[in-house]
Amino acid sequence: MFEKLANIFRVPDLRTRVLFTLAMLAVYRLGGHIPTPGINADLLSQFFDQQRGTVLGFVDLFSGGNLRRLTIFALGIMPYITASIILQLLTVVYEPLAKLQKEGELGRKKITQWTRYLTVILGALQSLGIALTLQKTSTGVQFVTNPGAGFVLMTVITLTAGTAFIMWLGEQITERGIGNGMSLLIFAGIVVGLPRGVAELYEKAQTRAWGAFTVPAMVLLVVVMIIVVAFIVFVERSERRIPVQYAKRIVGRKMMGGQSTYMPFRVNAGGVMPVIFASSILSAPLFLAQYFKNVRGFGTIFDQLRSNEPLYEFLYIIGIIFFAYFYVSIIFDPARVADDMRRYGGFIPGIRPGKRTQEYVNDILTRLTLVGGIYLCVVSIIPQWMIGGIHLNHLPGFLGNFFERLPAWFTNGLGVTFYFGGTSLLIVVGVAMDTVNQVEAQLVMRHYEGFTPKSGRIRGRRW
Repeated sequence: MFEKLANIFRVPDLRTRVLFTLAMLAVYRLGGHIPTPGINADLLSQFFDQQRGTVLGFVDLFSGGNLRRLTIFALGIMPYITASIILQLLTVVYEPLAKLQKEGELGRKKITQWTRYLTVILGALQSLGIALTLQKTSTGVQFVTNPGAGFVLMTVITLTAGTAFIMWLGEQITERGIGNGMSLLIFAGIVVGLPRGVAELYEKAQTRAWGAFTVPAMVLLVVVMIIVVAFIVFVERSERRIPVQYAKRIVGRKMMGGQSTYMPFRVNAGGVMPVIFASSILSAPLFLAQYFKNVRGFGTIFDQLRSNEPLYEFLYIIGIIFFAYFYVSIIFDPARVADDMRRYGGFIPGIRPGKRTQEYVNDILTRLTLVGGIYLCVVSIIPQWMIGGIHLNHLPGFLGNFFERLPAWFTNGLGVTFYFGGTSLLIVVGVAMDTVNQVEAQLVMRHYEGFTPKSGRIRGRRW
């Protein structure tokens, strides 16, 4: 393994990319320690400790703890994710934007430019909302040392500039580094909380927080995490291979084609994006709850949309499956695959070229995407249930009474404030695997051994 890791630094281009990525992540972490002027950081951190399990805890998790300290990177990557969701949804309902997306590289660059502008606008609006909210003293706590227009303006400028800089960092990593820049920034924000999560877990073990059930709970937690990680790795590497046969044809004096190959379709083609999109969409009502919770009729609705509530979990599952199909429809076009296959003389054995091939590929994608969506739901819900439970006893009528009889740990969870659970675990494992695969592809392309047993030097080439 050490020899394979050393191979990374033997390739000059790959070494430069890896070191550049690490440098950009270091800059991201450095900015996470620069506070926004005029904030009482200690009181704000105590407030966030009381808000674990809410939308504030969710956003703080993705920002790597920057929101609880209100650093210059407090908004994190969330405005960019929201802007991407909005523009991708518009490509479906707005025809000019859909045509622009089909124009190739030029169209994608234009959409990327609009995404940047929308990210800055959303960052400014969110920072304005944060500044105005912090100035309120309804909780009896003064988070702002010198409230006023000057503080609001400074906060808006600081947080918006931080969001734009994070977006630039992500794009630089994608272009000049290794892996997807935005995903790696989310990855870094989650991983940075691991030491604190381990420390809290150790403290619970020392104080026997769950009484006689403490030791079995710790063992169960570790076992489930190992099983979930193994399950994620297995599914992420799984694929459906469709055989493709290319007919022989004469080009000049040479006989071309006549070979058999396959098209690989990943079970989870959307990766972690459906989970991130669904989480981002559901965070919007929870933000609105901060302002409309006292309005008659809205309080009950927002209470049902809190994390671990049955309605929230139901919408979360629906959102994951919807965005799984939506994301696959954007990145994969069965009509184009069938057309390209027919153009180069390829066909699927037993399937007519053209329209029938398109329908066959679309049917396979539909079934695979459903399996992938269910897999994402299971991986996201089970660890979340262990951490905070699913409050099925809050269901109305006899259903609530039925689940009320179940043990408290079933409906309320184990109360483990562990960072590698649910969405976090899926993102960390998924991003790590994608990054390792890209590094391995670079190594194999240059005839070095990769990390997996199936990869290695190309036969017939000696070094």
